[in-house]
Amino acid sequence: MATGVISKVAALARRPRVLPSPDSTSILSALPMPAILLDAEDRFRFANPAAEIFFQHSAQTLLNMPLAELLPPDNRLFALLHQVRVQESPVADHDLTLESPRLRRHGVSAHGAPMPDVPGGVVLTLQDGSTAAMLDRQLHFLGAARGATAMAAMLAHEVKNPLSGIRGAAQLLEQGASEGDRELCTLIQEESDRIRKLVDRMEMFSDRPIEPRAVNIHSVLDHVRRVAQSGFAAHLKIGEEYDPSLPAVWGDRDQLVQILLNLVKNAAEAVSAGGATGGPGEVQLVTAYHHGVRIAVPGSSERVHLPLQVMVRDNGAGIPEALRSTLFEPFVTTKRGGQGLGLALVAKLVANHGGLIECDSRPGRTTFRLSLPAPPPGEPGHESDE
Repeated sequence: MATGVISKVAALARRPRVLPSPDSTSILSALPMPAILLDAEDRFRFANPAAEIFFQHSAQTLLNMPLAELLPPDNRLFALLHQVRVQESPVADHDLTLESPRLRRHGVSAHGAPMPDVPGGVVLTLQDGSTAAMLDRQLHFLGAARGATAMAAMLAHEVKNPLSGIRGAAQLLEQGASEGDRELCTLIQEESDRIRKLVDRMEMFSDRPIEPRAVNIHSVLDHVRRVAQSGFAAHLKIGEEYDPSLPAVWGDRDQLVQILLNLVKNAAEAVSAGGATGGPGEVQLVTAYHHGVRIAVPGSSERVHLPLQVMVRDNGAGIPEALRSTLFEPFVTTKRGGQGLGLALVAKLVANHGGLIECDSRPGRTTFRLSLPAPPPGEPGHESDE
């Protein structure tokens, strides 16, 4: 399909021009997958909105940038571009790895075709196989959240009542016990209180439907930043890179605050524990509009539009690879004394919003990315993505 589309784009104009025709630019802009135009020197001449998300740079930043600034010269993508120019016909390659300090994509399919408008030009469309893998992981995370919900209900019912009896009995025994035994009674009470607090935290996973409304996500982020910098992140720089035209998020403001506070706190702890760059610790808050992100809801033919992206990024040491596949499951943690419920709760709250959460981590750059819905048609704050 992608090869057919780019072949049609290439055939739109036959007259030599410096830039592609307006018709071809419009078609490339409308494509849901990343599409770029490279000139004979492999410099960016055009990037559609999906390509901006793929390369994590704006179209203006990419314009005239050599592809070699994003990829090493021995990457297979350069061989594909050379083959397109030599054969003067479309060429495809699959399962590519596009990795450098500025880019990290795996399982990418690339389709290239000549662009007659630009001498030596190549139209390139990219399909990120990691998106499908991310959706599979998200379903796994949702299953983990449901498991935590069931665990919360079981703990609340089966543990809290007898726990109160144990604590009460320890208090009664303490009244007539010797000094040594009173220490044991106090220990029983303290441990009972600790278990009760853990059960109370688990109850946050219970299924409580949200009442969504249009929420200004930048207002939420500003609130989270102020809370963070007045407390746990007072020693850190928190940067902002916002898309000012971003429409509202369809969700629950309190839960969105809770989600982002958890993510920012984790990021602050990661850079406080020691970064991989050797420089000062930094947390970055980013928002962007991602065209064409739709997922199928399990058990339904409905496809949900999730165009709003919110990212929390840090320059800490990164997450150990062995933990990444289970990162959002309950009781998984790298923190000394941690209970491993923070990210599991985040996954549950994101699921409440019908959204997605993914994590990309390597030394010096860890990004938690939320994909969230916009208000449906007819609701305040709705903005068409057409």
